[in-house]
Amino acid sequence: MKRFRCACGNEVYFENAQCVRCGFAIGYDPDVFEMVRIDPARGTAAPRLCENAQYGVCNWVVPAGSVDKLCVSCKFSSTIPNLQNPENLTKWAKIELAKRYLLYSLYRWALPIVQRMPGDTRGLTFNFLSDEDSPGAEPVLTGHSDGLITLNIAEADDVERERRRTLLKEPYRTLVAHFRHEIGHYFWAALVQDGDKLEAFRAAFGDERRDYAEALKTHYNNGPKEVWPVEFISAYAMSHPWEDFAETWAHYTHMVDTLETAYAYGLRMERPIDRSDDVAIEEDPYHTRSFQRIVDDWPAVTLMLNALNRSMGQKDAYPFVLSGSVLAKLKFIHDLIHASGASGTRRQVRNPMLFEAFLNRIHLT
Repeated sequence: MKRFRCACGNEVYFENAQCVRCGFAIGYDPDVFEMVRIDPARGTAAPRLCENAQYGVCNWVVPAGSVDKLCVSCKFSSTIPNLQNPENLTKWAKIELAKRYLLYSLYRWALPIVQRMPGDTRGLTFNFLSDEDSPGAEPVLTGHSDGLITLNIAEADDVERERRRTLLKEPYRTLVAHFRHEIGHYFWAALVQDGDKLEAFRAAFGDERRDYAEALKTHYNNGPKEVWPVEFISAYAMSHPWEDFAETWAHYTHMVDTLETAYAYGLRMERPIDRSDDVAIEEDPYHTRSFQRIVDDWPAVTLMLNALNRSMGQKDAYPFVLSGSVLAKLKFIHDLIHASGASGTRRQVRNPMLFEAFLNRIHLT
């Protein structure tokens, strides 16, 4: 992620809603990837904070001149947690922040994102649900189905999420990772299945026509084979080609966003720079650079991350190993994203004709 500054010059974080130096309210404008000052006196003539800012769960802005009350991020949320439970407000805030990190990446790549319209069954939308809201029913499962991403809000409880991570023997489990994984399923349908990439996908990940339910049952009953690190980014990725794709998509996003952050804070690799791979926008190097540049720079950053964590008495921030097979799959994701997006320029589908054309292409029904 890039670095952000208030109009007064003070550095602020992506999630900040106020500058501690000048005291002005600020908000993130996804159209320009910048923090902007909020001036209530100008009304709709200037960017204004999303209506959900009143709950402390959002700091994105509604564009100047728009009659919308919600920002583009919050409009993707079809169902929010039951706020009659005070603890859910804190969980909702964490969930929405993680979703904004997801959308930041997608907009940086200018990937086509179609918001599901009311009464429609197509497009992307999110439901944030709790087991407590339906006592006696089946537990809420985090997952994706035809553009609907469901998240069990228990994942926003740090203690519960760590319990699940330990139970499932996972090295890493975060809200941001959940979103990045589930959106991988969405883009598999949009860019692979309906993008004439199935044969290339099967060559890299395997045949997705394997019985999915049976594959997951086998994975949870028997666990992964001990040799999984040779070909997969995670043990769960071994369960089925769909999950392998989603895990790899999430991991590629981790890599690019982390490298962008490292670069923004002045980290430079100690090796000759390939000038042919440079880009005009220095603030956005890794969303547009070659795959080789990404994988060349990644080890130095992860070694530093792990060393810093160990210095603080924390576990490794990056407990992964990239095998040759995993790198080939990451290259598939890289090529897919760069063939489908127009990196560096946000491309939100707003024109109704474009909206219908995209929906017809991805068949999310």
